[in-house]
Amino acid sequence: MTGLLVVTAVPAEAEAIRAGLPASPPTAAPPAASPAVAEVTVVPVTVVPVGVGPAVAGAATARLLALAEAAGRPYAAVVSAGIAGGFVGRAAVGATVLASRSVAADLGAESPAGFIPVDQLGMPPELLGGGTAVAADPGLLAALRAALPAATVGAVLTVSTVTGTAASTAALADRHPDAVAEAMEGYGVAVAAAQAGLPFAELRTVSNPIGPRDRGAWRMREAFAALTAAAAALG
Repeated sequence: MTGLLVVTAVPAEAEAIRAGLPASPPTAAPPAASPAVAEVTVVPVTVVPVGVGPAVAGAATARLLALAEAAGRPYAAVVSAGIAGGFVGRAAVGATVLASRSVAADLGAESPAGFIPVDQLGMPPELLGGGTAVAADPGLLAALRAALPAATVGAVLTVSTVTGTAASTAALADRHPDAVAEAMEGYGVAVAAAQAGLPFAELRTVSNPIGPRDRGAWRMREAFAALTAAAAALG
């Protein structure tokens, strides 16, 4: 086993995680997903920034898993990690969040009556990678909760368009009362892990409240510092 594969959207998230991992001598890295994907191995954790959004995150994760398996060094589990927006009153800025499930929150159809999730349109689960939500592996989630007892646990929504209005925030919060945060990659990574038969979890730290877009309310430094602190749980 190669160990744990941690995928992030951007290099800054990967760097924050690597900074918090316990020091360990490096070993040979498994095959890279593509020349454009940088990869750093810290035994027993491999941290890879794979890109922004569920499509590239899922595709790159699936390729990394397949290449590692073909090389005889399969991964044992997968974690999607990075920063996120937090629902006000559910996850404060600077908080650490562990996903109970990763949800494809905007996969569906609009209608005069409101949003209709794709699984309510008659789409069978097997054509959705198992459904519109992937639950975190119970054992992996329990281990992370034990290492991060102050973390907020709840659904983390995966969106292709970041929420930026009061109306859309309220609609999402109403549709997903257990949701604590939103990000852009978790569900894609979760489906890749599920297709490979591997345990999955999602770890996020909150950089901003979900709501009307206001860059002045973003606290990136605090979120990256929290991500580095949380990374110790992955080592």
